Amino acid sequence: MQYTSLTSGILLRRYKRFLADIELASGEVVVAHCPNTGSMRSTNVPGCRVWLSASTNPARKLPWTWELIELPQPDGSMALSSIHTGRANAIVEEALRAQRIPELNGYAALRREVRVDSGRLDFCLEDSTRGCAFIEVKQVTLKEDDGHGYFPASVTVRGARHLESLGRLAKTGQRAVLLFCVANTGIKDVAPAEHIDPVYASTLRHVVGEGVEVLAYGCRIERVDGIPQGIYLDRPLPLSLECRLMQQQATS
Repeated sequence: MQYTSLTSGILLRRYKRFLADIELASGEVVVAHCPNTGSMRSTNVPGCRVWLSASTNPARKLPWTWELIELPQPDGSMALSSIHTGRANAIVEEALRAQRIPELNGYAALRREVRVDSGRLDFCLEDSTRGCAFIEVKQVTLKEDDGHGYFPASVTVRGARHLESLGRLAKTGQRAVLLFCVANTGIKDVAPAEHIDPVYASTLRHVVGEGVEVLAYGCRIERVDGIPQGIYLDRPLPLSLECRLMQQQATS
């Protein structure tokens, strides 16, 4: 997925869930829309450089949208993390159409926002020979102090319901897939955040036992002259169904 021209600034604060004060290079402070309703644990870091997209729609109350943040890593490097949770499906859809997820290649058609018994799932891949594959996408940006990536970053009842929908499909013989779109380039592996939402973690393990597949893919964020130009799903990441942080606490 390509970005339109992005503008850099420094994060001053995020507040009221949907708002962020950003200082531009000119010194002007603007209010940007924060398209992330979650806790933004580990990605809401005042003082870090952020990247904004601008809208020319005169009907919009806030023309700026917070897209990315640069996060310092323990080795001195910088990671980029997407803030915009609404981008995850576009990133995954592009990868599916480009056949960059080998486990999900070979289907003839793709449908979005597919209705199932108790709601909607993000995608359905269809093929007259292979049948259907139902896919729910979750964006992962939480990197804890132990160096590992986790989902979710806050309690998610809705996320657990999505898992239950996938589990019911798997029990009927349908292919059901949870796909973690890891949109923080500093994350190298993924596990359920049992220390944050134990219900989600136990539900995940339960539906895997019913036949749900779980995939984790990392994103590459391309830059030109230091400016982010696009974000692409491009590599599988190691996945554990056990919370590494909980395991460390149990043995300490």
